[in-house]
Amino acid sequence: MNYRNGCGAEMSQQSGTAPEAGLAVVIMAAGKGTRLKSRRPKVLHEVGGKPLLAHVIAAATAIVPAERVFVVVGHQAERVREAVAASGVRFIVQAEQRGTGHAIQCARPEVEGFESILVLSGDVPLIRPESIARLWQFHREQKAAMTLLTTRPEEVAGYGRVIRCAPGTPEVEAIVEQKALTADQQSIGEINAGIYAFQTAPLFGHLGELKARNAHAELYLTDMAALLRAAGERVVAIEAPDAEEVLGANTLAELASLDATLRAATARRLMAAGVTIFRPETCVIDAGVEVAPDSVIEPFVQLLGATRIGGDCRIRSYTVIENCTLGESVEVLPHCVLAGSAIGAGARIGPFANMRPGCEIAEQVHIGNFVEAKNTKLGKGAKSNHLAYLGDSEIGPRTNIGAGTIFCNYDGVKKHKTTIGEGVFVGSNSTLVAPVTIADGAYVGAASCITKDVPADALVVGRARQVTKEGWAAARRKSRQGGSTTGTSR
Repeated sequence: MNYRNGCGAEMSQQSGTAPEAGLAVVIMAAGKGTRLKSRRPKVLHEVGGKPLLAHVIAAATAIVPAERVFVVVGHQAERVREAVAASGVRFIVQAEQRGTGHAIQCARPEVEGFESILVLSGDVPLIRPESIARLWQFHREQKAAMTLLTTRPEEVAGYGRVIRCAPGTPEVEAIVEQKALTADQQSIGEINAGIYAFQTAPLFGHLGELKARNAHAELYLTDMAALLRAAGERVVAIEAPDAEEVLGANTLAELASLDATLRAATARRLMAAGVTIFRPETCVIDAGVEVAPDSVIEPFVQLLGATRIGGDCRIRSYTVIENCTLGESVEVLPHCVLAGSAIGAGARIGPFANMRPGCEIAEQVHIGNFVEAKNTKLGKGAKSNHLAYLGDSEIGPRTNIGAGTIFCNYDGVKKHKTTIGEGVFVGSNSTLVAPVTIADGAYVGAASCITKDVPADALVVGRARQVTKEGWAAARRKSRQGGSTTGTSR
């Protein structure tokens, strides 16, 4: 059962018990991202094949269980929730987006029972669990009320600067936004990455002191550094060595740069594990893709989603594979599109084959030129080498589907199944009108239209009888051309 607090936070009733003590993670994901010029929530823009937010959740859940990760949503909250619901995290609704400080106020009923919280940004997809753990460890060692993760990017314009109490010391005096910098502070190269660790007691003891004294009339969590410092609490900072890891993106061009970085890292990971990738800069490989050693990925290949490729496979150029599983020694020839399907060991697919979702291709199957399959099972050693449509069907081992064969699976209202047994031969240009079953060992004559079940080992021919009328064509030409019987006109 759920209810909402005054901030619009959706909370789970705990039967009167306090949340488990320890560490929780709060991820900020309520903003619009207006600088992207997009109607889509910023955290749902994708890099490496997943939404920005999904990457951050993955890093957070490597540190704490999913039930201790709280995602603050606001703009298009339901859409954001649906996109990452499978992660098992919990959601807090910031009904009115009034800044990061206000977001933590909304999260308070859910997290104040924890001893500490980590605050992450939902638009920083390159953050690594190791960096989060390093921040948390440093926070505990320093016994600080607030710990900032900072970095030193090449371009600091637009970022809040971290003012340390003295050079070389971990203590922080304040975070000063770009517009408020003094002349002496302009040269400071250390910026706030927007990632924090807090002790909850001092945080919530002073959170109500935040004031919306800025152009946006919002409550900024960065102001907690000065408030806690003024209250005699310890505020420290630890610097992240890699600026790119902790910075987000505010333009589509910057998103593209993050995407390229993440995909390049994925390609390096696969190559380090024994996968050959020719021209990796031309390939699009999602972060979640796995490829076993000794497989070869040629240029201009896309491997997307949760694709898993076995060892000793070869994926030829201009092929797109999404959410598929390939066994050992599979060859996918150029210009194929495979989605939501399983391909058995030793199968050969393409070129120009289209495997739509729901296909289960057994070992040693051949799917050839311009063959489309959907929701179809092919048994071991079955073949369909040319120009066929296999829809909603089950095809037995060693069956051959001739060129130009069409499975008529749709009657305008419902889809129907075609079942073909083992060792069947279907001649070229056959039309199989489902629902229909062709039993083991049967032969279907070329150009047949099959509308009834075929028994085992039968020969079936379903086509009109050929009629030959000798001289008909010459007579027709003569009647149209004024008496000439030749095949030419002047």
